[in-house]
Amino acid sequence: MAQAFDDWAHQTLLAVERALESWVPGDAPAGLGETMRYGVLDGGKRLRPLLVLAACEAVSGHQEAAMRAAVAVELIHAYSLVHDDMPCMDNDVLRRGKPTVHVRYGQAQAMLAGDAMQALAFEVLTPEQGVPAALQARLVSLLARAAGHAGMAGGQAIDLASIGHNLDEMALRNMHQRKTGALLQASVLMGAACGETTPAQWQAMSDYGAALGLAFQVVDDILDVTQASETLGKTAGKDQEHNKPTYVTVLGLPAARRHADQLCAQAHEAIARSGLVQRATRLATLADKVVERES
Repeated sequence: MAQAFDDWAHQTLLAVERALESWVPGDAPAGLGETMRYGVLDGGKRLRPLLVLAACEAVSGHQEAAMRAAVAVELIHAYSLVHDDMPCMDNDVLRRGKPTVHVRYGQAQAMLAGDAMQALAFEVLTPEQGVPAALQARLVSLLARAAGHAGMAGGQAIDLASIGHNLDEMALRNMHQRKTGALLQASVLMGAACGETTPAQWQAMSDYGAALGLAFQVVDDILDVTQASETLGKTAGKDQEHNKPTYVTVLGLPAARRHADQLCAQAHEAIARSGLVQRATRLATLADKVVERES
């Protein structure tokens, strides 16, 4: 089964990369296309696209819509990293093993590239033909809500406001459910939206996405203090250096690891509750890989 998953992931990632290559323009004016492509191509785990496409498979959904959703969510994720790395935010110089976009192209071009990638995500979701209009609207709504003030952007605002402050576990969970978890959960729900689900199945997929999204952040906090920059592809120890609250600082390293395992178990329980176990094996494996990863 491990080999079958690896083969699926390899072929799926190749298809996602081809779609990104096709839909991210290299000829945008004044070097903007080059900057956009630098920010999103040839790097990253592509976890969000994998979640979209695995969830779509679980509900036997619309393939073209799912691929467009996979590309759109990766564009939103990439734009958020470009902006997050800038001096006004985290001021980081390394991302995906190479210089961050603002280091390579300057702050103004990085800002514009992020803006353009965000807009492109919704353009990709709304083709003139091939995807039913009602499905387009649902996908746009899910992605916009996850990326906006109630999700990723709101979580980033809380993160910046929390520097130097002590947060309890509930406040930290709220921040990360928004900053990281919302887009991962939306990836699952966008894939599920491409097919037919009962209300109970939709809730189970939502619960799976919520547990996996939080587990990803807990593991990210653990890796930030246990791995080197060369392994992570980004600067290690930045959260501690900036005095940011993390699951390691709030819970301690052993408890943070236990919490990640608990969240993984919750993700598996949600899959079992969905009644889609036979078709959701990719989702189950992705939950394990999120918790077991070392970078």
